[in-house]
Amino acid sequence: METFKKLRQYYWPYKKYFFISTIFLLIVTAITVIYPIVLQLTIDNVIISGQYDWILPLTLGFMAIMAAKAIATFFQQYTGDLFGIKSVYKMRNVLYEKLQYLPFRYYDNAKTGDLMSRLTADVESFRFFLSFGFVEILRLVLLLSVTFGVMFYYSVPLTIATMVSLPFLFFVVYKFDRAVHPAFRSIRRSFGKLNTNVQESISGINTVKSLSREDYQTDKFNHSNEDYKDRNIFTSNIWAKYFPLMELLGNISVIALLSFGGYLVINDSLKPGELVAFYSLVGFILWPIMNLGFTVNMFSQSKASGERLLEILEAKEDIVDKENAYAPQRLQGEVEFKNVSLRYAGEDNRALKNINFKAEAGKIIGLVGATGSGKTSITQLITRFYEAESGEVLIDGKNVKDYSIQALRKNIGFVLQESFLFSSTIKANIAYGRPDAKMEDIIDAAKRADAHEFITQLPDGYDTVLGERGLGLSGGQKQRISIARSICLDPSILILDDATSAVDMETEFKIQGALREVMNGRTTFIIAHRISSLKHADEILVLENGEIVERGTHDQLIHENGPYERVYKIQFQDQQAILQGQRG
Repeated sequence: METFKKLRQYYWPYKKYFFISTIFLLIVTAITVIYPIVLQLTIDNVIISGQYDWILPLTLGFMAIMAAKAIATFFQQYTGDLFGIKSVYKMRNVLYEKLQYLPFRYYDNAKTGDLMSRLTADVESFRFFLSFGFVEILRLVLLLSVTFGVMFYYSVPLTIATMVSLPFLFFVVYKFDRAVHPAFRSIRRSFGKLNTNVQESISGINTVKSLSREDYQTDKFNHSNEDYKDRNIFTSNIWAKYFPLMELLGNISVIALLSFGGYLVINDSLKPGELVAFYSLVGFILWPIMNLGFTVNMFSQSKASGERLLEILEAKEDIVDKENAYAPQRLQGEVEFKNVSLRYAGEDNRALKNINFKAEAGKIIGLVGATGSGKTSITQLITRFYEAESGEVLIDGKNVKDYSIQALRKNIGFVLQESFLFSSTIKANIAYGRPDAKMEDIIDAAKRADAHEFITQLPDGYDTVLGERGLGLSGGQKQRISIARSICLDPSILILDDATSAVDMETEFKIQGALREVMNGRTTFIIAHRISSLKHADEILVLENGEIVERGTHDQLIHENGPYERVYKIQFQDQQAILQGQRG
């Protein structure tokens, strides 16, 4: 029960529904045990003894009992459902909030489909046990207690003889639980992988189709689906082995009852009605115990689900606000790196090695280098997406760890290399980081990002609802809306991570012209592969293998016969070739 103890804070606040459900369960159980007593009185007093005046009271009493049981069952099930539903409502909210605040480091290894599976299938499995599983266990305990009491009242010897196989039955149920729990845990993991395959395939459908990889994706899904099937078959095999054994042990008790009970009736030690009532009471014991296998199955599934939920809830949030964190309304924008090194989790080599530079407020810093050289890592340390392994990252002379994370990031406009748009209106996407933005501010941001013209040409303009991930727009249009979103934030620090990579050179020229006005007075970091995007930078940092190997202005670097100058020559020659081709 360790898993349920750890998750107690999510369901215990709603314990009143559980206790109300338990009270009605007591009523239902008590009424259930009355059935055999009514049956015994009918056989012994009415049929055998001929006391026909008992018929009307027994009939009316039985009808009243049935009505009372129906009402009690309704409230027991309704309050039990409320207990589960309200508990997982809170849990699902906490899980989602936890995922929002977990650091980038967590998502480096997490799979989207698996996380979706945990927030849906695993939460629902846990809810089902809260609503029905706990009640079934209580029902078993109560039914056994009351039923044993009535059976001992009728005949102690017959009760002992009938129950001789029960210890073996409980042992089989215990062994079943030990075997089935790991099996269900593996099923949950396999289902998460299956869900991930589906999510990745649908999200990347354009790539799949453009490269004609439909067969590969189908085979990949079939492999995951086969693994999921095999694990379910393995679990079904466990069921198939244990349930017949449970039924056999239960039938041994029935045989003992009929044999010894018949002997007692023949010798007038037991009335016929009492034997019939006894047979019904044994059913109240044996069937719940055999159904305990289903309850154990439910418990095992919910326990496996709870363990997967705890993996999220107990995940370490290693990037958090310190006590009394500094939360300024606006930053000046001075950024300084002092001997900064960074190593990602699971990586042997450092992504950054002893980085040192200072960007004065309002200056433009260009970052250039091959893929994996450390350009994006520098900007991710400024925003505290990751923590430096050593050294200090300072903004306005303060370590970024001293700032409130929310206040820090609200002052930093970040245009990622891969622009992401939400399934909402264009207006809502641009104002996402600043929900209170006025319409004129949204339009101004769109104009500066060279997005206003194509937005106004859409059927609903700024109220156009975008498809998933901006489906329906070109890559360049999505990127310009992403740029407008950062401009609308009115940040002190602007980070453009290859922000114009998806647009043509003419559009890039327009955006760069508009961005120069936006960059005025803001500290700007530009990550770009095109040298044309960096020419106006106040300083350019050239990185190789996580180290700064060159620094200076564009005019300085093209005369130093280094990596920057070589890249410039290649791009200049390519540009000339394109122009000549257009003229030809």
